[in-house]
Amino acid sequence: MSAVPTLVEIRGVTKVYKRGRERIEVLHGIDLDIPSGDFVALMGPSGSGKTTLLNLIGGLDTPTGGSVTVEGRRIDQLSGGELAAWRAGHVGFVFQFYNLLPALSAQRNVELPLLLTDLSAAERRRRAHIALTLVGLEDRARHKPRELSGGQEQRVAIARAIVSDPTLLVCDEPTGDLDRATADEVLRLIQTLNREHGKTVVMVTHDPKAAEYARRRVHLDKGTMTAEPVPA
Repeated sequence: MSAVPTLVEIRGVTKVYKRGRERIEVLHGIDLDIPSGDFVALMGPSGSGKTTLLNLIGGLDTPTGGSVTVEGRRIDQLSGGELAAWRAGHVGFVFQFYNLLPALSAQRNVELPLLLTDLSAAERRRRAHIALTLVGLEDRARHKPRELSGGQEQRVAIARAIVSDPTLLVCDEPTGDLDRATADEVLRLIQTLNREHGKTVVMVTHDPKAAEYARRRVHLDKGTMTAEPVPA
């Protein structure tokens, strides 16, 4: 039986922010491997560094020291423009507050990442329809965000995240603004994308019940890490 390839490899990563003369080290020498097809929950108290680590994995930020390698590519060495192009092609983002454009329909919101590509308008519509169907909202394609529930808005955001068929799905507190029942619906969807569609998922959450949907939990505290396996 062949070993599962490592998708994300983090070695000796540090992150330092400067506030005036003050130097704040948020991450201290983090090492982490994320195999292809994994679903990892990053957990820890406020200020533990979990969102900072998520942003480094998703290419939204760069480390002060160490290396971040995704699919064999050192993304910490990319220029700003190269990193933006890499994110567009490889990463889907899901945030706590959806970040949908209120003037656009669900269909048009989902199409947005595809505007950066050379796809025709017809192909963009086709792919957006597939993504909305996958999250169970094909019948809400023409609805604007204000006409949707919070859970439906988050599912539109997930459709937008997966429309370009990214390698990696990065989720920052994706259920933090939802009630328990709706949160479970969204988490089951993310779990389905992981287990049935092979998406590698990295999710920041403070919620132990949300973390139960992951295959593995990684705990951070004051910028250092301990790993706790979760049965699949």
